Amino acid sequence: MGSHWDPGNKRPFDLFLTSGFVRSFTATAMSHSKVYLSDIAPRPRWMTSWERLKHREAHWLVEIVAEMMGVFLYVYAGLGATAAFIVGSLAGNSGLGSLYTIGFAYSMGVVFAISLCAATSGGHFNPAVTIASVIFRGFPIHKATRYIIAQILAGYITCLIVYVQWKDLLLAAEKILVEKGLYHSMMFSSAGPAGVFGLYVTPGTNLARVFMNEFVTDFLIGLVIWATLDPTNQMIPPAAAPWLVGMAYAVAVWGYSPTAIAANTARDVGGRLMAITIWGSRASGGTYAAVAALTNIPATILAALVYELFLGSATRTLTPHHIHFLRAHKQYYEDNKLAPYGYLEGLNPRRGDRAESFELDMGGKAREIRIDNISEDRV
Repeated sequence: MGSHWDPGNKRPFDLFLTSGFVRSFTATAMSHSKVYLSDIAPRPRWMTSWERLKHREAHWLVEIVAEMMGVFLYVYAGLGATAAFIVGSLAGNSGLGSLYTIGFAYSMGVVFAISLCAATSGGHFNPAVTIASVIFRGFPIHKATRYIIAQILAGYITCLIVYVQWKDLLLAAEKILVEKGLYHSMMFSSAGPAGVFGLYVTPGTNLARVFMNEFVTDFLIGLVIWATLDPTNQMIPPAAAPWLVGMAYAVAVWGYSPTAIAANTARDVGGRLMAITIWGSRASGGTYAAVAALTNIPATILAALVYELFLGSATRTLTPHHIHFLRAHKQYYEDNKLAPYGYLEGLNPRRGDRAESFELDMGGKAREIRIDNISEDRV
């Protein structure tokens, strides 16, 4: 039974294929080696003016906003699940959350943060990652300072937002503690309302073991992060990075948060400052505050060093996925007259041409193999 396409009876997919957007894309792709979004989807005049401003004079502001938005997405996702678990437990409704939901929420927040914001700012969202990038990737120090301030400020603001959203239920949980005579022993603990935002350990806890727990777990997270940043790692294309980093955070929460873990200075310092704003110095966390805020920085630096020394290699070739990824970013920096850094600075046109030739050669070989296989099947 044959099929006949009636131009007067177009299906939705046919309409899409014949739309102006696709026709424009096809014509542009055939005439240019690079296709810009503005070539196929022109923007309103006011948007064009803003883009010229944000890519030149205000690019630093755009990067800061992206870092803050990434921290917001990560922290907001995790705080909601944490608040549900703590408030539900105090109210006798354990079905509102669990350690699993908290870990899953934080991991999804990390996926959102990297997927939505990393293309603009590089996706640090953590002072430890920023500092490691300065040491190993040539990230500019003046930008690193702005990033770290923005990350901590975003953590603080996000905690304030969640506090306002949960305020009625948090006050009800505080009232329950007062009625049970547990306010002073539980309020500023991991099981109390303040523990939604600030991170605490039980009084008398061995801080040496807490430090070890924090350091090793943060080392694991840092190792995964650094692996996803390696453009020669054939096992991790750029699109997989958000999920791998998110899973690393989930593992950290599920397995090691009962001992006490912060994992991110922006989340810890921002949340602790917010708790002090609401409840005063009692919410500071004492000596543990320094462990929570600072341990992940040397742990991440060590993880980056171990990866660079033993797992990475400058003699490996870039993967085709990373070539496209890095060249697109390099082109953006060149078009907007921005100073590239790190891998982007080293990706010059000659290397790009060699990479492109490599991709074409591999594509040709793949086609030859497919043709040979088809010929063998027919024989």
